[in-house]
Amino acid sequence: MSVVGGLLGELTDVGVSASGRGYDRQSWTAADLECRQWFLQCADALDLDVETDRNGNLWAWWRPDLPGTAFVMGSHLDSVPDGGAYDGPLGVASAFTAIATLRRDDFVPTRPMAVVAFADEEGARFGVACVGSRLMVGALSSERALGLKDSDGGSLADAMTRAGQPVRHVGHDAERVARIGEFVELHIEQGHLPARDGRAGLIAADAPVGVGAGIWPHGRWRVDFPGQQNHAGTTPLAARRDPMIGLAHVVLAVRRAAQTYGALATVGKVRVVPGAVNSIPGSASLWIDARAADERAVRRVLADVRRVTGFSPTEESWTADTAFDPGLTAAVAAHLGDVPVLPSGAGHDAGVLALAGIPTTMLLVRNPTGISHAPEERADDADCEHGVAALVATIRARVR
Repeated sequence: MSVVGGLLGELTDVGVSASGRGYDRQSWTAADLECRQWFLQCADALDLDVETDRNGNLWAWWRPDLPGTAFVMGSHLDSVPDGGAYDGPLGVASAFTAIATLRRDDFVPTRPMAVVAFADEEGARFGVACVGSRLMVGALSSERALGLKDSDGGSLADAMTRAGQPVRHVGHDAERVARIGEFVELHIEQGHLPARDGRAGLIAADAPVGVGAGIWPHGRWRVDFPGQQNHAGTTPLAARRDPMIGLAHVVLAVRRAAQTYGALATVGKVRVVPGAVNSIPGSASLWIDARAADERAVRRVLADVRRVTGFSPTEESWTADTAFDPGLTAAVAAHLGDVPVLPSGAGHDAGVLALAGIPTTMLLVRNPTGISHAPEERADDADCEHGVAALVATIRARVR
């Protein structure tokens, strides 16, 4: 079964964005629910036991009756606005394809196995990433999560309820966490970060698949700018309280500070009220995403922004430097023939599980463009098949 021409191809028409090139599958929307239905169909085709946990994460179990902790693989199904086709769904489709391959070869697992699709990994709609996995491990409180609001003012609690997902028991799921023995997330490579041997990503290493060493520290901050709404054609410049002036200063300060400290920092979202061309805004907000190989660099970026602009960004989420399990990572790399080991600048559910103490690592499939979170994100069919083969080889080595 081809992962691209097969299962992943079944999602081609789901949640196509307004641009007609990318995908908009934000959490708990109609497109996300259609992807979740696809998950159920994939599991049913393989006769796997399916459940939705208290936090909206989907699980498909192979031999849950076996003793021992589970070998879990998977990723997520939601996307950023106008995102690519591979970020998230590639890992889920590859996991199902790996099980189909093993069953065809009469492989018999010796402990439980599961495919998981974590809910709301991107955080594009409600502003906090990896909500499903963070809730599960207790890294995000149910009170904060359910109170998160989207750009229309709707809460996560309301969105989940409308989608048919009960919210009464949302929160830490210690029993489920204890059941996970190992987690391997297959994901498309994002960017071309240097591998341990110094080569710039899988393209430079001439390798279709790599293993993740860990995730850079990263976070999100919000800055609010008060103003006075007024008429653009009648208010003298000197009399204006225009919040966009402060916003512009912060955008430029973020860029300069990132360059100074060798970090990656982006203002990718702004909100302007009322958002009329001929009105001076009454208020504005922006969101900063900052990452680096070293936490100190990230903190220095935010400190510089405060010092230079006088505005104080409010931290909305933070993930510390996350190293994947060294033994599992080394073993997986060795099983695959000493493939490149490289870091991820992007956050993942794998990082959340790793910080919760679950032995975790990642498989990364080569991305020739290096572009992600955009329609140009892609992976060659042959490389995707190499990814499935790597997952199968890992299962054979770990589930025995």
